[in-house]
Amino acid sequence: MEKILIVVDMQKDFVDGSLGTKEAQSIVPAVKDKIENFEGDIIFTKDTHEEDYLNTQEGQNLPVVHCIRGTVGHEIIEELQPYTKRALAIFEKETFGSRKLAGFLKELHKEKKIESIELIGLCTDICVVSNALLIKAFLPEVPISVTAGCCAGVTPEKHKSALETMKSCQIEVR
Repeated sequence: MEKILIVVDMQKDFVDGSLGTKEAQSIVPAVKDKIENFEGDIIFTKDTHEEDYLNTQEGQNLPVVHCIRGTVGHEIIEELQPYTKRALAIFEKETFGSRKLAGFLKELHKEKKIESIELIGLCTDICVVSNALLIKAFLPEVPISVTAGCCAGVTPEKHKSALETMKSCQIEVR
């Protein structure tokens, strides 16, 4: 049985870059500790945009350039870089949730039977909830959890709302 930890979008632009927040910065030690002590496979996701970001639908709705492929802001934060070397996979995703990640987990489950999937990272109310719900749709019988203290939302209120949404969809909030 396999345990999986998914570290969602812990990138420079979301922590202390163009979309960084004090809440995102405050979870870094807890995220690092969770990764260091996790007994299982780790997967990272990276929000990934191209130079034409402002011309995309997301760019029209959130006109803040961030996580452009090849820039410093696109990189996993320095504190977590060493852990990317032991990652089972790193998924670059073009939008909030990754169908490729969910599909990968579904195939992995056929081979190794996933015991549990835990998500941590940024932003609770956008990419964490999107990926959690996609994974739940692909693997409805695999227990999925989110560790609240290792996540931060766009605002504290949106963080709490996203946690409630996930609870409603049978995702355990720790």
